[in-house]
Amino acid sequence: MTVSDGGTWLGMPAGPGHVPDGAAPTDRLRADCSRCFALCCVALPFAASADFAIDKPAGRPCVNLGGDNLCGIHSRLRQAGFPGCTVYDCFGAGQRVSRQTFGGRSWRGDPDTARRMFAVFPVVRQLHEMLRHLAEAANRAPTAPLRARAADLFGTVDALAGADPETLAALDVDAHRPAVGSLLARVSEAVRGTGGRALRHADLVGANLARADLYGADLRGAQLIAADLTGADLRVADLLGADLRDADLSGADLTDALFLTQPQLDAARGDGATRLPPSLARPGHWEQLAATGPGRERRRR
Repeated sequence: MTVSDGGTWLGMPAGPGHVPDGAAPTDRLRADCSRCFALCCVALPFAASADFAIDKPAGRPCVNLGGDNLCGIHSRLRQAGFPGCTVYDCFGAGQRVSRQTFGGRSWRGDPDTARRMFAVFPVVRQLHEMLRHLAEAANRAPTAPLRARAADLFGTVDALAGADPETLAALDVDAHRPAVGSLLARVSEAVRGTGGRALRHADLVGANLARADLYGADLRGAQLIAADLTGADLRVADLLGADLRDADLSGADLTDALFLTQPQLDAARGDGATRLPPSLARPGHWEQLAATGPGRERRRR
């Protein structure tokens, strides 16, 4: 049995002792823009702000999108006033909708396909974010029953993401969140054990947490915008949904942090001394920010 609709898309075996491991699930649930019809640049809306230089309604291609489905200013998005684009991740939903759900049919020149594709993409993106966390839960759960439950839920959610466009458009994603959330919480508690600080949904905006002992802390949904986390110990901390925009992670240790995603890191600041989980990449703009020294410009929020 495989944890995927149709048995082949992710190709990850299910069941205790046969759960997704290593880099495979993370790789398969990472955006591959070369196989997507630039859905995030067309389907989604954004408003002129510190994150986006212009207004763009849903369903209209961004002015920076080229006919090759690539961003014309990708290498200088931040300088051009589009930092919001640099912290977005579809978790592989774009290529799945483009290549699997719609069989390689583009939205270009086909209004009906465009309408359906743009409605389906945000749904699959939410499901893929769940899959990303479930894959991690299956890898890190310390007991066979928890691993089995994570693998079963992965299969259920993956099957939903592999449905036909009509089914996806009508899907109530929120109806599936409680089961996933409960499982992730159980895995988090089992991995972290006792003793970690309870800071779930805490308002820590701008807080001075430099060199703080946050080992095994519950930081789910915590507001850490612009917080000083330099040198903080965040090992095995649960960061599911934590807002790390402009948080300073320079020298922080996030080794084995739970449910941390690439968009969270991309929205934060850090340096070469920041220790990251092996499945996540060090954002390129961290080096640029560090090079400007103490007077570096912070993103406006």
